[in-house]
Amino acid sequence: MLSQRFCPFAFSLGLVISGTGCASGPEPSNSPQQTQLQGVEVKFFAGSALGQFCQQAAEQYNAQSPKLPDGKAFYLTCAAQGSGDVVADLVNRSRQLKAGTLKADAPEWPTLIAVDGDIYLDRLAYQIDRIFPGQNYIPDVADAPLLANSPMVLMTQADLAPGLKKASDPFKALATAKNHQALDAAAPAIPIHYVHTAPTRSNSGLQTLIAQFAAISGKRPEQLTLEDVKQHQSKVQQIQSKITRYGVSTDSLAKAMVQNGVFWASVGSVYESSVIAANEGIPPGQPRYEAVYPKATFASNMRAILPKAPWVSADEKAAAEKVVEYLRSPQAQQIATNLGLRPGVPGIALGPKFAKTFGVDPQANYDSYRAPKPEVADAMLESWQVFAKKPSRVVLVVDSSGSMSGTKIAAVQSTLQTYINSLGPKEEVALIDFDSQVRPPVLASGTAAGKAKGFEFIAGLKADGGTRLYDAASNARSWLSANLRNDGINAVTILTDGQDTDSKLTLNQLEEELKKSGFASDRRIAVFTVGYGNAGEFSPDVLKQIASANGGYYSQGDPATIAKLMANLQVEF
Repeated sequence: MLSQRFCPFAFSLGLVISGTGCASGPEPSNSPQQTQLQGVEVKFFAGSALGQFCQQAAEQYNAQSPKLPDGKAFYLTCAAQGSGDVVADLVNRSRQLKAGTLKADAPEWPTLIAVDGDIYLDRLAYQIDRIFPGQNYIPDVADAPLLANSPMVLMTQADLAPGLKKASDPFKALATAKNHQALDAAAPAIPIHYVHTAPTRSNSGLQTLIAQFAAISGKRPEQLTLEDVKQHQSKVQQIQSKITRYGVSTDSLAKAMVQNGVFWASVGSVYESSVIAANEGIPPGQPRYEAVYPKATFASNMRAILPKAPWVSADEKAAAEKVVEYLRSPQAQQIATNLGLRPGVPGIALGPKFAKTFGVDPQANYDSYRAPKPEVADAMLESWQVFAKKPSRVVLVVDSSGSMSGTKIAAVQSTLQTYINSLGPKEEVALIDFDSQVRPPVLASGTAAGKAKGFEFIAGLKADGGTRLYDAASNARSWLSANLRNDGINAVTILTDGQDTDSKLTLNQLEEELKKSGFASDRRIAVFTVGYGNAGEFSPDVLKQIASANGGYYSQGDPATIAKLMANLQVEF
């Protein structure tokens, strides 16, 4: 499903897991100063890995009150999210432009674009060119100045790193090894549990998927063919079978590895900068993580893309060129290195975070992969969704108590309809609604018949009664534990706007029950909670406590943000 808008910078960097949602409507400012800024706006849509760099650089640059040669003022704003969403958003707007439903001078258009790697730049150019053949609105890679880069690495605890380093190719090793001792006799016999972001939404996930096909086939990505995808998808599926969870944000996955430990995930495909960020927050005495550099990997080049398109005015183009010049200046490049990104221009010294203390090698040597043909990348994504992706079974628990009446229940019904419509062929959902009662689950899936059952459930939701939250959470977990999908990701997601009023269980009893099926058990059921409504209408601390018991996380939404929040959450599975 194509994104209709961009989340503001903080949300797109994965902070949604700590209780923020993403509102609909025009892109909000990422800077509290935006209402005071005057002149031509250079709106920069960036992939999430470049978000903090863009934000900090914008604050510094805007403070200089930049002007065009004719004296006209301009300023820079930033909005960032997953690279797949950046591409989908611009493609969607381009289709609207082609159809005449969106004008070229509409304020929604970006002036500058960046994605977190050359693969998504190629995909963007390829898809826009199919809408506007021969116009070449998106420049080639060679014409998009480099701002920063961060190589793809494998992140693991330091005592597990030697085994991955010994492997001739770590992805081939992940396809066959059952535990870390199989990679290194000196390592503990910890099962290999693996994470990477969803390739449909995130550049790091797509680069990881392509690197897996390259490793299994023995070919470089640019040499891969459509036939190679078919031939090697079974081996890629073996790697995917070790997945604990997918996700939208690379940094969030890296930090979740630290928070939840090696039995949640022992290996992650992330950016080098994500390892640095994860090690920054590790408490004293806790094991540190290390970046393992494959012999060949993607450099994740982050480039400034200035479209030669009708939605970029002459003033915007002139202002954007000055912005790019500043972003490549030593002053701005130092911001990048301070954030753990490698500079996009030569002669910039790496900052103090590029050290073994932060788990990385400042002198890392690797062969840099090039992007495959766009049609081959498309085939890999289709293969992943239909064949290789790890299947999932999620219990979706919906609060239908009286406090959900009016716009709340209507927004939830609309959101659930989108959720069911978006189910893939390998995804199953059990839907449970509760008020003073906890009702039996209704099973839905990605098939036509399965979706029809889901829509019937949604149509039957009525807001009435009390809130039996703890009992509903326990029932959902118990049902899933008894109906576990042994080859898949198993999770419970709870959507509620209220505090518990009617349960027989206490919160402490629920927490103890949930821990029995957490990631330290053979059940491995994660619990996610969504607080739905305005502050004061529910207890976020309680919902955070429920989620933290089983390696999930808590989010907050309202009628305006719930659709985007649930779409992001769905990507986890």
